Amino acid sequence: MSELRPGEITDEMRQAVDTAQRQGLQKDLRTLAASIRADAEDRYADAEPGWQSGVEWTLLWIENTASQLTEGRS
Repeated sequence: MSELRPGEITDEMRQAVDTAQRQGLQKDLRTLAASIRADAEDRYADAEPGWQSGVEWTLLWIENTASQLTEGRS
């Protein structure tokens, strides 16, 4: 297999790399949200007022961010 030179890298190749990176980050964010959710559920009963709302807001923000990474992209 021959090596590519910088001028041989196509826009499609760049787009494929960008998509792969976004999908990887999206997966990582969703894994993080699932981990936070699992840890937090055991602590809701003993938590101070507002703590559960803060956790839920944070989870929503993480999930929305993950969704936006590939929204409108192919």
